[in-house]
Amino acid sequence: MNRENIDSENVTAEEKTSYEIVGVRFKENGKTYYFDPQGTACTTDDKVIVETARGLEFGYVSIANRIVDASKVILPLRPVVRIAISADMERYNANKEKEREAFAVCMEKIAARKLEMKLVDVEYTFDNTKLIFYFTADGRIDFRELVKDLAAVFKTRIELRQIGIRDETKLIGGLGVCGRPFCCKKFLPDFVQVSIKMAKEQNLSLNSQKISGACGRLMCCLRYEHEVYEEELKRTPKLDSEVVTPDGIGTVCEINPLAGLVKVRLFEAQTVKQYSRDDVKQTEKKSGSNETEDKSSDNK
Repeated sequence: MNRENIDSENVTAEEKTSYEIVGVRFKENGKTYYFDPQGTACTTDDKVIVETARGLEFGYVSIANRIVDASKVILPLRPVVRIAISADMERYNANKEKEREAFAVCMEKIAARKLEMKLVDVEYTFDNTKLIFYFTADGRIDFRELVKDLAAVFKTRIELRQIGIRDETKLIGGLGVCGRPFCCKKFLPDFVQVSIKMAKEQNLSLNSQKISGACGRLMCCLRYEHEVYEEELKRTPKLDSEVVTPDGIGTVCEINPLAGLVKVRLFEAQTVKQYSRDDVKQTEKKSGSNETEDKSSDNK
C-alpha cells in the first residue's frame, strides 16, 4: 500500500556521518521506513507506535536498532513513540473493525451515485484523523460528491486514492501459477521494472497469458534471474551466428546460456551437434567476400 505521505522532506545529512535507526513497516510486505528510536530498544516484529507526517501510526519493527550511514537516512528522522501497549492493540483492532464497516458504507454510496469505480481497501490512520479509501477505475472519476457523502457519515477527513492494477493485486493477494503466494504480497516491498526482453533472453514463451501475472502485467519473477542470463548471454554465441566447431563451420540454432551449451547446424555434414560454448569460435565474414575469418569469442 502506498504511503508517500509518510516520507519526510529529503534533507542532506551533513553534520553527522551515521544515525541510530529502527526500521518499521506498516504492512506485512510493505516498504521499510527509518525512525529515531530515541532510546527505545526494539527487536524484530515488535509492534510500535511511531510519529509520521499523517499522525501517529501503528507499525511492525522490520529492522532492530542499528547504526546506518547518514547517506541512507532521510531527515528529519521521526521518533518511535513507544512499544505498543494493550490499549494500542485494542485501538488497532477496533480500527480494523471500523474499516470493514466503512468499506460496506462506501460500496453503498458508490452504487447510489452509479460511479464506475472499484473499491479495493479502506484504511484508518491510527488516531482516526483520516479515513483513506483505495480504488481502481479505468479513467478519471469525479468523486467530489462521494467525498462529501462519506465525510457526513464518518465525521473525519476523507481521502480517496486511485491505485493501479498491480497495487490492487498486492493488496488483495492470491496464488500465482507456481502455486505460491504472489511475490508482491509476500515479500516485495516495491514493484520492479519488467520487460518482454527479459522473457526473450530466458527463452520463455512470449504468449502473454503464460508470462503475465494475475494483475495482467508481466510477472515480477521474470526479473529474478535476469542479471544471470545477461552475464551468461555475453559469453554465449548468438542464435543464427556463424561459428567454427571442432567438426567444421556451422550456424548456431539453439543456446542454453545457463548450461553453457550451444547446438550448431554444421554446413558440410548437414547435422546438428551440441558443443560447450568454450569449444566454438565466432566467425566474421569479410565485407564483399565469401571468405570467413576466425574471431575468438568472449566465451572463455
